[in-house]
Amino acid sequence: MINTFFRKLRLIFGDSVLRNRILFLIGALALFRFLSVIPISGVDPVRLSQFMANNQFLGLLSVFSGGSFSQLSIMMLGVGPYITASIIMQLATVIFPAVKRMYSEEGEAGRTQFITWSRLLTIPLAILQGVAFLSLLESQGIIVGLTSFEFAVNVFLVAAGSMLLMWIGELITEFGIGNGVSLIIFAGIVASIPGAIAAALFSATAANIPSYAGFVLLAIAVIYAVVMVADAERSVPITYARSGRSLNSGAATYLPIRILQAGVIPIIFGLSLILLPQMVLTGLAALGVGGLDTASAWYTAFSANPWSHGAVYFGLVVMFTYFYTSITFEPKRVADNLQKSGAFIPGVRPGRETENYIGKVVNRITLPGALFLGTVAVIPFIIQGITGITAILVGGTALLIAVQVLLDLVRKVDAQVSLREY
Repeated sequence: MINTFFRKLRLIFGDSVLRNRILFLIGALALFRFLSVIPISGVDPVRLSQFMANNQFLGLLSVFSGGSFSQLSIMMLGVGPYITASIIMQLATVIFPAVKRMYSEEGEAGRTQFITWSRLLTIPLAILQGVAFLSLLESQGIIVGLTSFEFAVNVFLVAAGSMLLMWIGELITEFGIGNGVSLIIFAGIVASIPGAIAAALFSATAANIPSYAGFVLLAIAVIYAVVMVADAERSVPITYARSGRSLNSGAATYLPIRILQAGVIPIIFGLSLILLPQMVLTGLAALGVGGLDTASAWYTAFSANPWSHGAVYFGLVVMFTYFYTSITFEPKRVADNLQKSGAFIPGVRPGRETENYIGKVVNRITLPGALFLGTVAVIPFIIQGITGITAILVGGTALLIAVQVLLDLVRKVDAQVSLREY
């Protein structure tokens, strides 16, 4: 195993294309971390640390900004506006048939236009979120002494920072390895680990050491479960009609269908929608819009209740697992490709019946995958409901995102290495 690891390492750094992709990824993430420590003007750091310590909502939001929100840097919005824009565009494929045709049937040109619309939608969302959050922070006395012009400059800086981060993420996807937006979130999570460990050790006492030990064991168990389920797949046998038997002189050929086809995207989308109402209410209240007291109080109470909050989060993760799987894995396209290559599933007729069969298989195996993903996502809420400890809410979601992104990155590096081996 060790020999295999070092052999792959030599292949990675021995191939100039693969080496350049990895170095580009490292350089882009280093640039992101450098920019994330540049603060906006007028911040009172003492009041900021106190406010963040008592606000669970902003702690969750900080996951998307890679910790930049907790420092009020020019990257404080992170990739949140772009993720929100992506959710809106994905939902538009269900509501508007023209958008679905553009995304699914018009090939690369349609997908390019779809991405362009997502980018354009990110601009007003970044500006609105910048105005809302900066107004909130100013009303809390965290940002002080700013004129209207300086406030507008801050809004421009954070909106531009979010757009820059979106661009860096797309560059990583194109010239690096893996999904750029997910890797930016992953880099922020990893960068916050040393500080979280130091804070936990500093606050540890003899009374809560067993609790911390239990959390560590639970984290290890979650990581193990996520790794096992992420690699699980259903293999559908394939036979080629030209030879009348399976390919490779009788060797079985399979169509692999992963249980977690959507990867980490349902977690990110679900968390985004959980945060969106609070984000809107907070922004409108900070801008002086009246009549929101009842709605704001209700949502605050809902967010503070781990059982109701966790149940909605679980439902969103399951829903988005099915939704994103239906968009990324199209049984009709797979059935058409099998038919064009002269392949078929034994006992199933090519064409429509193959499409229906693959669709049923995908739906059946997506259900346990979605339930598993939703269960792991709400484990911290369950622990909070039982023990009353809220410190691991952000850690649980961040852990799940980090493990899924890392697995996806390792899988793609292995694919690149295998391609160069053969």
